[in-house]
Amino acid sequence: MFSRINILTTRPLASSTRLTTRAFSTSLTRFARAKDPTIPNSSIKVFREIPALRQWRKQQLLDHRNVGLVPTMGALHAGHLSLIRMAAKTNSSVVVSIYVNPTQFGINEDLDSYPKTWDRDTQMLAELDRELADEGGNLGKIAAVFAPTTGAMYPSGPPGQEVASKGSFVTITPVGEVLEGASRPTFFRGVATVCMKLFNIVQPDNVYFGQKDIQQTVLIRQMVKDFCMGINVEIGETIREADGLAMSSRNVYLGERRRKVAMVLRNALRVAEGSYNLGGRSRDEILGPANELARLLSFEQLHLSPEERVRFEVDYISLADPETMMEVDVVDESKGAILSGAVKMLPVEDPQEGEDLGLAGGPAVRLIDNIILKPVKV
Repeated sequence: MFSRINILTTRPLASSTRLTTRAFSTSLTRFARAKDPTIPNSSIKVFREIPALRQWRKQQLLDHRNVGLVPTMGALHAGHLSLIRMAAKTNSSVVVSIYVNPTQFGINEDLDSYPKTWDRDTQMLAELDRELADEGGNLGKIAAVFAPTTGAMYPSGPPGQEVASKGSFVTITPVGEVLEGASRPTFFRGVATVCMKLFNIVQPDNVYFGQKDIQQTVLIRQMVKDFCMGINVEIGETIREADGLAMSSRNVYLGERRRKVAMVLRNALRVAEGSYNLGGRSRDEILGPANELARLLSFEQLHLSPEERVRFEVDYISLADPETMMEVDVVDESKGAILSGAVKMLPVEDPQEGEDLGLAGGPAVRLIDNIILKPVKV
């Protein structure tokens, strides 16, 4: 979902494909007004209101059909489709939620600039549903899309983006306070709150998230466990671009120049993984080479001319316990660890005439990635 998503390629979306928040809402109006609306050329139902979805879910229960939920913020890409495929293998009915959740955007993050691609998303879902039917071997199909309004999701209004905002929300600590939570203090509050709402509304048997947002998966597992929700949380592997960059909505903002340097985080994490595979177990042994690689690349870029270079800032490179996301000094071989990191790609300096800067003129882009260090077999 909450993987910040990308449209299959790193090229900016065509202006005809992107929608403003107002246009996005307008494009959904016909579904709200139609009786028993479905995605064109498919049997996939579209629900905008909670009572209608609950009535449908009640019928699934009566028909003994189990339900899998894939939460997204739209702008679907191959990563989302892989999760939907996972869900279709073991669930009779798959629900895909498409909702750009305002409460997980920070005070300085532009909610309105988030890609909104409803027509493309629904077309991709219809095509995937036909593929699932033709392939065989799948238990179920894409049965419904839940695309609620913010009024439906937050009846009293969404809590503000400020840390001290009042309202009804869910906070999971300490996992939600470190790493991404430290950099974006209200992000996981927003994620936990909207997921709790989606789980309560859809009542899924299984939910599906991507490994790319590894801290999110740890947080969701803890929330489901601590609130005794009786939902199975399934994690799908990170889907990557051809060069290994993790798919993300933020990729469309990079442009050609920054895209070439965006692998810095992935490369640093792989160097750290290599140190672990060679026997390194201490924090310095594993993270030292990764931090040095990032430092050297930054040094290289700063010595290029302004019209060539790419500036970036490493937010963190972490070595954490796989169950809590707390930092570790030495990896417990029986548990392994999670390598993760975040890097901010700064706006292009001295852009050249006609240069591809990425969607929205190439604002600062924050990228995340991770590698799981597996336990050592003895």
